[in-house]
Amino acid sequence: MKKIAVIWDLDGTLIDSLQDLHDAVNHALAEFGYHPRTIDEVRAFVGNGVRKLVERALFRPYASGETNADVSDARFEQVFAEFRRWYVAHCQDNTRPYAGVMECLHSLHEKGVSMAIVSNKLQAGVTEIYDKWFAGVIDVAIGERQGVARKPARDMVDLALNELTKLAGQDFERVWYVGDSEVDVQTARNASLPCISALWGFRTREQLTAAGATHFAQQPEEIICDIEHKQEKD
Repeated sequence: MKKIAVIWDLDGTLIDSLQDLHDAVNHALAEFGYHPRTIDEVRAFVGNGVRKLVERALFRPYASGETNADVSDARFEQVFAEFRRWYVAHCQDNTRPYAGVMECLHSLHEKGVSMAIVSNKLQAGVTEIYDKWFAGVIDVAIGERQGVARKPARDMVDLALNELTKLAGQDFERVWYVGDSEVDVQTARNASLPCISALWGFRTREQLTAAGATHFAQQPEEIICDIEHKQEKD
């Protein structure tokens, strides 16, 4: 295989973290007397980082049409701080890699593919999950950090590729991006990378198609086939 790299989104792509995110959102809301959100609402709110997740959970109307009126900036910061505190402590309660993900990663690793995670999740959460599940298989894990613009900006991808290039000691002949959301489609576009959209994650094919996705994978093993097929054509 030519020297290639794969950049992975984390939540909804490598790991199913929805239950833990849902629990953390509702814990933080309940602490300050706000109504809970459904798991489908939280599914729709994720993708732009946890600050945006909490903002949407707090400010968007409920299905009933009710809103959390007159929420001050100071109160939002309190809710967000409680979300962060709870989530860092509980981000592994129910979170697991999706079926087939570890087999896919090990296969690519054995073929010499360099891999990185880029996530809008807090760096502390990314590091904890990386250390438990992906260390030794994926080379680099980039989470939300000060001074680096979140996805869909390309900054995280560029940072990951710079680190992968240093580790590999050479440039890559091809780089793929794999994600499950509209944010990932836009991130890949901004980074000028081909995107494989994962259909086992938080979004439907219809939602991803509307965002401009053109290449899909139903199961993680299909990604191996896609990469190998492209390499043979090249």
